[in-house]
Amino acid sequence: MWSCATSAGVRLTPDRRQFAVTVIGGPTTVLDVAGRRFLSDPTFDPPGDYGYLVKTHGPAAGTDAVGEVDAVLLSHDLHPDNFDRSGRDFALSTPLVLAPTTAARRLGAPARGRSSWGSWDVNGTTITAVPARHGPADAEVDDDGFVNCEVIGFVVEVPDAPTTYISGDNASLTVVREIRDRLGPIDCAVLFAGAASVPAKFDGRPLSLTSERAVAAAEILDAQHVVVAHQHGWQHFNQGMEDTQRAFADVGLTDRLCTAPLGHQCELTNG
Repeated sequence: MWSCATSAGVRLTPDRRQFAVTVIGGPTTVLDVAGRRFLSDPTFDPPGDYGYLVKTHGPAAGTDAVGEVDAVLLSHDLHPDNFDRSGRDFALSTPLVLAPTTAARRLGAPARGRSSWGSWDVNGTTITAVPARHGPADAEVDDDGFVNCEVIGFVVEVPDAPTTYISGDNASLTVVREIRDRLGPIDCAVLFAGAASVPAKFDGRPLSLTSERAVAAAEILDAQHVVVAHQHGWQHFNQGMEDTQRAFADVGLTDRLCTAPLGHQCELTNG
């Protein structure tokens, strides 16, 4: 039985845990599982203006605290709030970047691409690319059939460890249900929320989960442990941790939510 070791967490270091999730800022999350370390959507730049997006806070931990990783899990490469300049440099210095097919073509080595439901084996870890819809249900799609661009999430599975879902920039509960129906319950869900919006896109409607839809996603997945990322550090994030805590409290699911500060590990122990 996996349970949260502490709500406060301990600071991220290069030393790996048996199972821990650490949100560094924005979507950038470190996942330790059974001696492996994975990093999602690296963003290590200081605050700055990207033209149509503004970064307001730098990361709560740097690449020195992350240390070596087995792979970077990149949900998409075209938006700087998920893949900024320093994040790109870090990713391309690692042994492996797992990414959507179109992103992998743009990046080249060490990126390896998969479309939804494709999988990789990384040091005995099965990582499945799962769908993500980066905008509202009625949003127009691009020439390749994607909303905004090709985005994927990830399901990470290792024997005798919690199955973990990392959502990527997904706003759709229909997608979440499809993942649950196809892959079964999820032990730990890392959900990108923040109700991100940009006025020029889809009339300013959310491009990622709102706090309320993050709760619904957790219930659909039957996830007993939930870590919410993508809600701090950028001006276009419209909801933060307080909104998330309120939404989980409103439905009586506070005990599922990890509230460790940015840069601190949410650690699960077995027993």
